[in-house]
Amino acid sequence: MHGKSWGKGASPRNAQPSANAWPPYPPADETELEKAVRLEEEREARRISEAIDRELENERQAIRRVKKSETKLLLLGQSESGKSTMLKNFQIQFAPNALRAESEAWRAVIHLNLVRSVNFILDVLTNPSTPTSGGDSPTNTHRPSSQPLPVADLRRLRLALSPLKQVEMILVRHLSADDPSSPSSGRASPVDQRQTKAAEVTIRGSNGWRALLKRQQEPEEQQSRFSETRVDELENARQILYACRKDIVAMWSSKSVRTALRDEGVMLEDHMEFFLNHAGRVTEMEYEPTFPDILRARLQTVGVEEHHLIMETMAESGQHWIFYDVGGARGQRASWVPFFEDINAIIFLCSAAGFSEVLAEDRGVNRLLDSFNTWKIICASKLLVSVQFILLLNKMDLLEARLRAGIRFSDYVKSYKGKNTTEHVTDYLKRKFTAIHVHHSPQDRKLHIHSTCAINIDTTSAVLMRSAYELSKGYQPCALTSYSRSIVRDTILVNDLAAVGAL
Repeated sequence: MHGKSWGKGASPRNAQPSANAWPPYPPADETELEKAVRLEEEREARRISEAIDRELENERQAIRRVKKSETKLLLLGQSESGKSTMLKNFQIQFAPNALRAESEAWRAVIHLNLVRSVNFILDVLTNPSTPTSGGDSPTNTHRPSSQPLPVADLRRLRLALSPLKQVEMILVRHLSADDPSSPSSGRASPVDQRQTKAAEVTIRGSNGWRALLKRQQEPEEQQSRFSETRVDELENARQILYACRKDIVAMWSSKSVRTALRDEGVMLEDHMEFFLNHAGRVTEMEYEPTFPDILRARLQTVGVEEHHLIMETMAESGQHWIFYDVGGARGQRASWVPFFEDINAIIFLCSAAGFSEVLAEDRGVNRLLDSFNTWKIICASKLLVSVQFILLLNKMDLLEARLRAGIRFSDYVKSYKGKNTTEHVTDYLKRKFTAIHVHHSPQDRKLHIHSTCAINIDTTSAVLMRSAYELSKGYQPCALTSYSRSIVRDTILVNDLAAVGAL
């Protein structure tokens, strides 16, 4: 028989009530008036308690509705694998008007890309490396230029373009995570003979350069003196850049400059050459960035950037997508963890052209092999069993260019025995990543793999649409716009992803 146990010698009448019991135990000598007052107080307390419970439940329901209407995607991959560029493709495809509204901020980023490239080239020309006859890499062997830039021409260019140093300092101060007074924040050091590419433009997640846009859009009466000074400085930088445009074009058009850079073993990234080729256009005072310009604007993320996109296209209109763009350098991977709750899907990017490159933070580690190891750890996480995986083999244009140039894939990946063609190498990469996924996943899970070139809007657009369809397939095949509602939530990476930083 179940019931209350009062203990030996005890009874309900003489039992002492708990101090936390509710409603409180009636006093033995309570009068009728005191009883009436007590009962009224209990009813009021109960009413307040039930009202609080209802409010808390309403808040929980509201949070569930918000989460149900959100799609959260996590962009993973090494630094320079193309995560930020892929995010911009999502914006172009699904939220183009919002991206156009950011053109003021992107113009400043593009100007910083251009100015940093020009100043880097001037440093290389002014401080050429000493010729060597040995080294462990072809890029460490330099020879005197066959067409050296005349000293008088170099002196004139340095003098004409010297104001760009001030422009770079202004833009770095307002956009970048770097310390503009630090040598590492600007161009690559010209005295470091191994440095053959310009330093990246670095931004901190959820801070800095996007605030520039917000301050510029503030009503005039709300702008602080700091905001006015900032806008004035950026306007002055634009005017200086405009005044130097002809000299920038002349420098980049010089055959002697191109030859000197090649003889120095200097690598100009695609975005650098793009903006140098369009220097006359992007330095005009009336310049407005196009989508191809924004795609090539280079930013290196430090930490995590959270991007909220409200879909504008007809099929997805009104949906709320949240992207987490994380820094991919080894030292940053442990900081991914706090941002990984409630992820619907992971988009992992691997640079297919990384087979002949090494990590900037550890030059003894091949980039492609590091991608394999990172992918293995992510696939093995039991906490990601129900999360959808999409793998993008990015930078296929660079892969094809390097293979055509005679760089042999098998020289860097010893297990590869196939032909040195884009088709065969791509097939190998797909099979390799698939095998890792199958072998290390805790249970069977569908993997979607695509080959992409993130700076190609048309082909990437088709990949994004296919990826969205694949995520919906198997969950709600007739409701593409609400596929995220069926993917299991509450997923975070803890121990496994922290371990990636120790590879």
